[in-house]
Amino acid sequence: MISPLAGKRIVITRPPHKAQTFANVLKTLGAEPVVLPLIETRAPQNSAPLDEALRALPRYDWVIFTSANAVDFTFRRIEALKIDPAALVGMQFAAIGPATANALESHGSTPALVPREHVAEGLFAALNNLMSLDGMRILIPQANLARPVLADLLREAGASVDAVVAYDTVRPEIDPGLLAQPVDAITFTSPSTVQHFVESFDDPRAILGGALVACIGPVSADAARAVGLEPDVVANPYTVEGLIVALEKAFERTSEA
Repeated sequence: MISPLAGKRIVITRPPHKAQTFANVLKTLGAEPVVLPLIETRAPQNSAPLDEALRALPRYDWVIFTSANAVDFTFRRIEALKIDPAALVGMQFAAIGPATANALESHGSTPALVPREHVAEGLFAALNNLMSLDGMRILIPQANLARPVLADLLREAGASVDAVVAYDTVRPEIDPGLLAQPVDAITFTSPSTVQHFVESFDDPRAILGGALVACIGPVSADAARAVGLEPDVVANPYTVEGLIVALEKAFERTSEA
């Protein structure tokens, strides 16, 4: 059966090391992926707060990761600081979604909690339903541009939260020629990709023409609306796999109209 994505030019805005798997799946479905990285991740300019937190890991009841990048940069730092792996034994980890959980498992740690709804609010609700958060000590290694909502909710519930920067998200130089030919859809997998897209073009809506705006979840969708890009597709579940399925359904509806 031919996929509704066959022949479609679909823009991937993830950084290159995250884009390849997405691109490979699109190719198997007959689509033409256009990799236009709009974010780049780097070690934080100031790693001192992260280092201080990691050297005191045993004092935390939970470590919460809200992205696979946060997992990878945190474990790189654990290795660089030569922290004894025994410090991780018995540690309770939470992961915001399956990709983050997979990243944790690749480092030998299994998350004790993965919420059903893969957003900060869903993670908070799952943790809050699991136990009283009053007095809990929680570490959140995160991006420099991460939303403060999770830390705020946890603090309101009585937890002591250290939210520290584990990596910086920056806007890379892009090749506008990649969008010289019309595209059928652009995918946004984080609010940062949305923000960097509109910062990269004088008239981003004109650049897109009639292309579908596809967001991985409600947080990215809200970021798109905030800059005037009404999402045509919002994935559920909030994963790359969910995004691909949502795109297939959207193009299927278009062909039937």
